[in-house]
Parts: sequence; structure tokens; C-alpha cells
Amino acid sequence: METELFGGTREADLAGLLKRFFGYESFRPLQEEVMRDALAGQDTFVLMPTGGGKSLCYQLPALAKGGLTVVISPLIALMKDQVDALHEAGVAGTFLNSTLNADEARRRLAGLYNGEYRLLYVAPERLVLPEMLERLAEWQPWLIAIDEAHCISEWGHDFRPEYRQIAELRGRFPETPFMALTATATERVRADIVSQLTLRDPKRYVASFNRANLTSRVIPRNQPLRQVLDVAKRHDGESGIVYCGSRASTERLAKRLCEQGIRSVPYHAGLDAGTRAKNQEAFIRDEMQIVCATIAFGMGIDKPDVRFVIHHDLPKNIEGYYQETGRAGRDGLPADCVLLFNPSDVVKQGRFIDEKTDEHERTIARQLLQQMVHFAETSDCRRRSLLHYFSEAFTDKNCGACDNCLDPKETFDGTEAAQKFLACLYRIRERSGFCFGMNHVAGVLTGADTDAIRKRGHDQISTYGIGGEFARDEWKAIGRELVRLGYAQQTPGGMSVVELTQDGRDWMRSKQPLELTRPVVPKSKSSERRPRSERAGEIKCDEMLFERLREFRLELAAKRGVPAYVVFGDVALREMARDCPATMEAFGLISGVGDKKKAEYGKLFISEIAAYLEEKG
Repeated sequence: METELFGGTREADLAGLLKRFFGYESFRPLQEEVMRDALAGQDTFVLMPTGGGKSLCYQLPALAKGGLTVVISPLIALMKDQVDALHEAGVAGTFLNSTLNADEARRRLAGLYNGEYRLLYVAPERLVLPEMLERLAEWQPWLIAIDEAHCISEWGHDFRPEYRQIAELRGRFPETPFMALTATATERVRADIVSQLTLRDPKRYVASFNRANLTSRVIPRNQPLRQVLDVAKRHDGESGIVYCGSRASTERLAKRLCEQGIRSVPYHAGLDAGTRAKNQEAFIRDEMQIVCATIAFGMGIDKPDVRFVIHHDLPKNIEGYYQETGRAGRDGLPADCVLLFNPSDVVKQGRFIDEKTDEHERTIARQLLQQMVHFAETSDCRRRSLLHYFSEAFTDKNCGACDNCLDPKETFDGTEAAQKFLACLYRIRERSGFCFGMNHVAGVLTGADTDAIRKRGHDQISTYGIGGEFARDEWKAIGRELVRLGYAQQTPGGMSVVELTQDGRDWMRSKQPLELTRPVVPKSKSSERRPRSERAGEIKCDEMLFERLREFRLELAAKRGVPAYVVFGDVALREMARDCPATMEAFGLISGVGDKKKAEYGKLFISEIAAYLEEKG
């Protein structure tokens, strides 16, 4: 039986609410199923990649159901952004956190007691305070949503001890359904989230990790400033994030970009809280084009129109890389992900790993880094490699959205090179009785005159100096490809320790030809090609009109004191610049135009479009 609820809307009419408040005609995959289970009182676990529409999974049911939905969110900035966006859509939401003065906090509490709000955002540490728990008991929320739920697991990439206290809520609200949401979680983390939150026979939803609108490239890092500038200039005026490996490099790069006329700010944990907040806000409000950041900048960044993410340095693992690149193109429009790779990063990361005191942690970290290096150096489709890591199959032969598919790497007959490398591994072990690192092997092959080589007598073995056709870094790249092929393996005792495998021995005896990727090392300018003209998520439109609407949106946002994307996302602007709506009815058909935004902005944007068309003639 359907029940009359908020605004006279029936619980079953989720699609009507979606259009009315958020301006969308259809749901993304799994959204509607999650919502209906929540409305039925079912605990749910939701894994959707960044940009997959997790927030709507609890926002829309909050409109369809009477009472209060509580959203546990880890970051103050994220709470404000989401509440601002809800208000623009005509949804009654609020937050309680330390940024509110006493009078404002009392006003919002009074509103909660009076039933004025459908959604309340609150941090976990505040939620479990005794006075807050007492208030919750009076408000009796019908749904408790835990955003960034991986923070509750020690196996997650961003564990936060305060999240563990959320489990206490189950005992206080035994009949209230819980919804746990995350953008990333291995099988182990998923199980831990369910256990820690004591979810009751939850429905589990795992969306595809495939982000079809992202184009991924790996470029040999040789002139990093120029390479970052090249990407930034291709995205003139558009937002981007550059992830750096150290705090010092974020500040240095931001300064140098500013000197080149690119508005940039640094972001890292060493900055005081006020500076971090100011720099983040400047980026979110489009006052700065680029934020140069460490991994401290990530979770909770809800900016949908980031058009590029650059990794200035090699990430520690694939999961981190996926999360960071996932900040790009959250609105579904095309975006670029560029990794600047230099083999020296591998050595640097290896040193950091060696500093860990726990041997088990070191072993895991080395394995994860090795997987990241394989991803950076592979000649296979990067999308296939990435999805394989998350146990998802990708069967297309060509993804059309990575450098290896758009511009396949050069290959060569690597039979002789592989034989030399593997034979060198064999002779080194034969001589010393144990294995050595990749750098050492490359040194032996190139005839390097070092104390380590002479001391071990490796200048006396038959493979010493037989690899003069390649430089040391090129031999290391060949060695890493042979590891990927299974002909050699890197032992857990150290990142670069490499030895011959049985498959490698068998191949050497078989004398079968072997094709290898020609090693690419950072010696000269990269010959990056532009992607094909048609890209997933692309909306072709009048680009001059789009730019004009972007400027107009920015003016409106500044007057309202909200980020530009809160007024309208880039998808909506591109549809406006394509369809040129001349009536309120036509404007209402634009994606992202709900009833409130139509009434508030329709005439303004229609007038701006009409003025442009008149000027254009």
C-alpha cells in the first residue's frame, strides 16, 4: 500500500521526485534499487565509484519518506557543499558542526525539533556525543547513511578511529535501516565495513568501476613543468588537480605555475587548517584553476567539473591512483588523467617502504608498488588493467581512451634482449648464490664499473657488458616487462630484487621468439598524440556560447556565495549551448533543471542565450 508523503508525493514515485528536485530524467545504474531497499527498511551496502551518484541514494529517499535522514560525513567542507546544493534544488537540509556560532546552532536545532529538515549532515565524533544521541532519540531518524564508510576499516586506505564509534548507534536505533556508502573497497574492506557497522543481512550493491569518460595516459617525465603546462593549456580555464609526492613539491610547482600565468595553490597536511580551507575553497569556487596537492587532498572533494588530474609522481598503489583520478569528470563529461612516470620514482618509493618497521607491511607495500609500476609500464589497455585489479572484466579489444589504445607503443623483436637479461640473472645467482636488484643487473649488462660489481666478481661473469645496445634505465624497463610476463620475479625481500623463474628457464630452452615493448625512458620530449575527436560523455555544442554561459554562471554563483557547479553543472550548460532553449518549457528539459532552478534561473539563462544568438546574427 502506498502512503501519502512529503509534498503529496507517493513513496513509489521516485522518478517524479528525481525530475522535480534534481532535474534528471533517469537513474544511474543501481540507484533506484538501493533507494527502494532503503525505503523498505533494509540495511544496504553501496559501493559506487567516484561520480557514480552515491549521494542521491539517500537524498531522494529522504524526500520520499517522512521524518529525518541522518548522514554521517567526515569532512566539514563536504557537508556545506552538499547542503548548499540541496538548497539550490529546493531540498530542506542542514548540518551541525564546529563552524556554526551558538545562535546559528540553536536555530538549526530548533528547526530539527520542528521537523523543518529532511536531511541532517553530521561528523561521526559529534554524532556520538551524549547530548547528540539524546537529541537523535527524540528526532527518531528513519535512515542513517554512513558516507565514506571505508573509514571504519583498518584495512581501508583512509582509516579513521572515530568511525568505529558509529557502531554504537545500532544498539540505540535497532529498527532504523543503515546505508553504508563508499567509492572504493576491496573484498576484505567490504566485509569489515559490514561487520563493524553490524549491518543486518544487508543488500549489497557493487557498481562497475569503469569510468568511460576518463582518458588515461602515462608519459615519461622529463620536463615536468612544461608537461603540466601543456595539459593545463589544453584545458584553458578549466579546473585540474596535480598530485605531488611531497609537500615541498606542491608549493614549488604551484609557485612556478603562477609565474607562468596559471592560477594555482598548494594543499598538504603541513599547511595550517585555515590555509588549507582557504586554498580548497578558492579551487572549488573557480578562483584558482589548479590545486597542487599531496594525497591529503582527496576525500570529500565534491567538485564535479574537474577536467584533468595529473600525477606528477608515481602513486604508491593502484587503489590510490584510481581514487585520485576519480576526482576528474564526476559530471560524466570527458576528462584527462595523466601520469608522469620516471623510473627514479620506483627507487624513491622503495626507500620509503624500507623505512617501515613491520616486515609484513613492507612486503604488502612492495607488492602494491610493483602492481602500480606494472600499470605504468604496460603496453596493454590501461582500462583493462585497472578493471582487472578490481576483479572486473573488460572484454573490448580497444577502449579508445588510453594512450596504449589510442597510440600503441612501439614493439621490437626482444628475443635477444630477453635472453641476455635472463642469462645475466642466472650467472649472477650462480656466482653469488643469491639474487640482486634490478639496478645491479642493469649495471652488469651495461658494463658499469662500480664497487658493488667488482666486489661480487660480477665483472668476471660472461654476461658482463654484453648489453651495450641499451642504457641502464632501458634494461630496467625490459626487466620489469619480463617480470610482468612471468619470466622473472621480484622477491618480497626488496622491491628491486629479481630472479629467474621456471617459466623463464623453460622459455630460454624453447628458443621461441619474443616481442617486447620498446623501452621508453625520459630522455626527450614525449610525442603525446591527441585523443580521437569522439569521446565518451562528450556533448558537442556551441563552444563560444558554452564559455559565455560559464562566465554568466560564475557571476550568479558569486552573488549567491556558492560554488559555480551548485548553480548548474557543465552538463547542463553544454546542453543549453547545444539546444538553445527559448521557452521555459524547453529549459525544463535540460538535464539538472529541477522545478526550483527552473523558476529561479530559467528566464535569466534564456535571456542570456537569446542575447548571444542576436549578437551572432
